[in-house]
Amino acid sequence: MFQIDLVAKCKANDRKAQLALYNQYCEGMFYVAVRFVKNADDAEDVLQEAFIKAFEKIDQFKGEVTFGAWLKRIVVNRCLDFLKSKKENLVALDESYMQVAEDGDWTVDEGITIEEVVRAMQHIPEKYVAVVRLYLMEGYDHEEISGILDISESACRTRLLRGKGYLKEILKDKRDGTGS
Repeated sequence: MFQIDLVAKCKANDRKAQLALYNQYCEGMFYVAVRFVKNADDAEDVLQEAFIKAFEKIDQFKGEVTFGAWLKRIVVNRCLDFLKSKKENLVALDESYMQVAEDGDWTVDEGITIEEVVRAMQHIPEKYVAVVRLYLMEGYDHEEISGILDISESACRTRLLRGKGYLKEILKDKRDGTGS
């Protein structure tokens, strides 16, 4: 059955179609959630909430993007909500003074694996992690990231540049043998 047919049946509250869409996207969206929340049990909870929300809001799906892309955005937002709820004392940061920075060079030295980049991301300041992850690993652009995180595009670009700088230093230290 085609995805468009499944979505149409889901809009008509067809439980079999909902199960088919769930089965089609569950595994991929689970891995997206795990990359954010770092815990399989929490990722399962977030994923279930995301699917519930997706099926509740399925009438808002207009087909402008693929269903998978639409669902992924819901999963990412649920992950970010989950991570925010775990924090007790959030301090708002006024980033309007920051200058827009752009650096398109995302190359790393040969021999650096994706696993090393993922491990290095665990050591950059937390406020940069979400932007770097959404940009590098999930493929969102600055406009989409700023909408998801509710920050300005200039703050998004600045956080991305700074997060990239931290990553490069961590990976450089690793290559030079000074890292952990």
